[in-house]
Amino acid sequence: MKLRFFGAAGEVTGSCTLVETARARVLVDFGMHQGGPQAACKNMRVPPFRARDLDAVVLTHAHIDHSGRLPMLIDEEYKGPIHATPASIDLCDILLKDSAQIQQMDMERLARRRSAAGRDCRGPLYSVSDVDRVMQLFRAHQYGESVQVAPGIGIRYHDAGHILGSAWVEMTVEDGGRTKTIVFSGDIGPYGAALLRDPEPPPKCDVLILESTYGDRDHKDLDGTIEEMVQIMRSARTPKGKVLIPSFAVGRTQQLIYFIGELKRDGRLEHPIVYVDSPMAIEATGLYRRHRDLFDAETWAIINSGESALHFDGLRFARTGDDSRAINPMGNGVIVLAASGMCTGGRILHHLKHNLGNRDTHVIFAGYQGEGTLGRKIVNGEKVVRVMGEPVHVEAHVHTLGGFSAHAGQSDLVRWATPALESRPRLILNHGEDRQRGILASLIQERFGVEAAQPHYKEVVDV
Repeated sequence: MKLRFFGAAGEVTGSCTLVETARARVLVDFGMHQGGPQAACKNMRVPPFRARDLDAVVLTHAHIDHSGRLPMLIDEEYKGPIHATPASIDLCDILLKDSAQIQQMDMERLARRRSAAGRDCRGPLYSVSDVDRVMQLFRAHQYGESVQVAPGIGIRYHDAGHILGSAWVEMTVEDGGRTKTIVFSGDIGPYGAALLRDPEPPPKCDVLILESTYGDRDHKDLDGTIEEMVQIMRSARTPKGKVLIPSFAVGRTQQLIYFIGELKRDGRLEHPIVYVDSPMAIEATGLYRRHRDLFDAETWAIINSGESALHFDGLRFARTGDDSRAINPMGNGVIVLAASGMCTGGRILHHLKHNLGNRDTHVIFAGYQGEGTLGRKIVNGEKVVRVMGEPVHVEAHVHTLGGFSAHAGQSDLVRWATPALESRPRLILNHGEDRQRGILASLIQERFGVEAAQPHYKEVVDV
């Protein structure tokens, strides 16, 4: 049996792992690379396998860095099933269509610039119609349900606590008269996060493929992070003051709505005016409400008290472009949650273009910023950045709040993985930059005596 890594190997995006046996080929995730022109080149490069020869695709969750290239399988003649949880399927329908539309708009903008320079422009990776066709291939499975996905290969999904419907995969593989258990962590959520249940622990296994996004550190204390956010929001209440939060449409936006609502109910933040300026985030928030069976006990306590965990007076939705532009002249500390979380597209670019030069603006980064992204450049303190193709001077106050991450920090990763690590499996670290996964590998080696493989693109691990 072989594991081939075609993404998220030495980086945190583009998740893609091929499981090969003598009888079957199963792809786990097919995500988009994110962060700068190099990522765009990687996305156009189809991994060296024939999609039509795959028996199945297994999706851990709907985030674009795990699902974003699935529609490309249509042109590659894949006609098999794509397995996922029900909530992941609902979210993919939103996220993939949004991705197709953003690609189309970006391509049209680039084509205008290149046409003026007499240069050609490549088309988008896929269209909305490709998304419609790939959505027909999805097959829904509940947590704990055993499913045979290919000859000799079965899976069970377990709650990963990362975003709505996220799962880690328990895969059993019969090959050459032996049965092995492989655990794919996908992305593991932190313990005690808002809205969702804690991740379920893994079993003893033969192979553990563990994400390492934050393998080098723990996140800041959540209570301290929330207090810091309150102080920023209060200090922004000046005539021209505004708070911009580049926010992932799925997960982070709903988490922030939850926390700001709690702050209002507790009297710690008076009369907040919050605009969710992302059609995708608005749709995703509706899905969170519809899948509330996945909420944790604390969230259900709010619901059972007669309150809403995802609504409060002062929460507003900017559904149209005109709604979004109407926010421009607003001040007095208005809070804008807009996608995308790494500032690689979406309406946040419009707000950054108009407000980064304003010293009364506060920009809060509440999530991971990939290498090469606009978000990472702003966090790194660059004084002039390019937004929508134009140079913009950064005069705004920039804040990084690390306690809101939907990814487990180092301690939570080790806590989650411990039941599996105690069985001394073959350990493979992916979904992490080299520094982060190197530090996590050293910690696990010291604590459990388990050595970690750290494959890069196209590397093969024999099991």
